[in-house]
Amino acid sequence: MTLDLLTIGESMAALRAGGALRLGGPAHLSVAGAESNVAIGLARLGHRTRWAGRVGDDELGALVLRTLRAEGVDVAAATVGAGELTGMVLFDRAPGGATRVHYRRAGCAGSRLRPADLTAALTPAAQVLHVTGVTPALGAGPAEAVRHAMPAGRAAGTVVCLDVNRRPTLWSRAAATAALRPLTAAVDVLVAGEDELPLVAEGPDEAARAAWLLTHGVREVVVKRGARGASVYDRDGRHDEPARVVTVVDTVGAGDAFTAGYLSGLLDGLPVGARLRRAVTLGAAAVATSGDWEGLPTRTELGRVGLDPEEALR
Repeated sequence: MTLDLLTIGESMAALRAGGALRLGGPAHLSVAGAESNVAIGLARLGHRTRWAGRVGDDELGALVLRTLRAEGVDVAAATVGAGELTGMVLFDRAPGGATRVHYRRAGCAGSRLRPADLTAALTPAAQVLHVTGVTPALGAGPAEAVRHAMPAGRAAGTVVCLDVNRRPTLWSRAAATAALRPLTAAVDVLVAGEDELPLVAEGPDEAARAAWLLTHGVREVVVKRGARGASVYDRDGRHDEPARVVTVVDTVGAGDAFTAGYLSGLLDGLPVGARLRRAVTLGAAAVATSGDWEGLPTRTELGRVGLDPEEALR
């Protein structure tokens, strides 16, 4: 199989409650993970995707693999760790309605990822390799795996995409800078929020930081601005795209959906402006529904994102 995309990282079981967890009540069990979210988003658009990571030999690990397979993501290169536990993330609602995220991942299978776990995943090379800043924050082994995979992918002619995706609960800004900035030497497409760009680039402002990255080998610097859309800096200048207007239900997973849309456009050979439009479209689809990836569209559904939610599709 010729792969369009390979993603590497942690995927976990996800439990979503409608209210505060301390109150009990019904909850929905699913799967979540920054990299697997991107793989699902691209698979729904018809791309051939693979997720590589480590899960435990438990029921939650089986749930992760079964869900990804059901979504058309290849998991043949995933590692199942004997006697290991699969991580879990729990979502609930704080008073006032804000989403709270609680992780149960310390010592779990995802934090035990090693370079040797990726041997089968890296051959044959995919067109695009996607990693995030979450994985190296999980521990020394996952960080080493990322440092191994990125230059190996680039040497094989793969386009390497890094989404900074800093998790403040995992590491400080200083620690993230120390780990992520050296990785940019092997990056073709860098994705970051406005507040994340200083972690990976030098300069007094956004334009200067983007220019710094472009002079150090990055081809495209993609800046996510949430409700204000997104921008891309490349050697032709700056390209901007406003966000799609939708009713926001849940913002978790929006950044991963955006990245999936951008990489889909890249794989389809679209110009930068069209890639950005697809990216903000998938981001809008993600925030308009509950769940990390459940509301992402198929290719035939792309044009329906942003329609009046009260209008029935007959």
